[in-house]
Amino acid sequence: MILNIDLVSDFVCPWCLLGKARLARAIEQVRATHPELELRINWLPYFLNPDLPAAGAAFRPWLDAKFGSASAVDDMHARLTEAGAADGVSFDFERIARLPNTLNAHRLTYRAQSQGQTQARVNQLAQALFAAHFQEGRDIGDIATLADIAVDCGEDRTEIESYLASNEDAATVKRLAGGVRKQGVEGVPFFIMNRCIGVSGAQQPAALGAAILQSLRPH
Repeated sequence: MILNIDLVSDFVCPWCLLGKARLARAIEQVRATHPELELRINWLPYFLNPDLPAAGAAFRPWLDAKFGSASAVDDMHARLTEAGAADGVSFDFERIARLPNTLNAHRLTYRAQSQGQTQARVNQLAQALFAAHFQEGRDIGDIATLADIAVDCGEDRTEIESYLASNEDAATVKRLAGGVRKQGVEGVPFFIMNRCIGVSGAQQPAALGAAILQSLRPH
């Protein structure tokens, strides 16, 4: 039994990190009754801040302007911290100085998938990108930082640095992100189970599990 999940996300979206953790719990719960389940996750790019300059922007000034006030952002971060704690996901917003443009981070993920790297390897890279931003406060728009992350995930530094210095796959990643929006996805995370069931938002594991089971039934 095969479960294909298209996971639309952005690496600067805190709800995407939370949704990733909840999806993992949902899959674990489904596998308890369907141990034969074969999982395939396809990461699809989304740009939460499509107007962000290539060099990124100062984190808090950008968010304060986007959400209207510093207090609104503080409240949002408090809610996220509380929600994350319940799912074992930590956020360290105070460490984040830069809001990065995530094109190159998405290119890394696209490259790993297009090369046919294992699901575990791709998932490791995605998790490392989320952790670098939300827990370590690193600038995942910086090429040197991205190269370090990729190398830690088993990539060859020379190959990665050459790839990131080029524009390879940039147009493809942008096209994929545009295609997702044209399909009506206006927020992330967004999960598409077996090309037939769409789930919007970082839903609880029970809801995600129910959608998975529904997608596994004959249609």
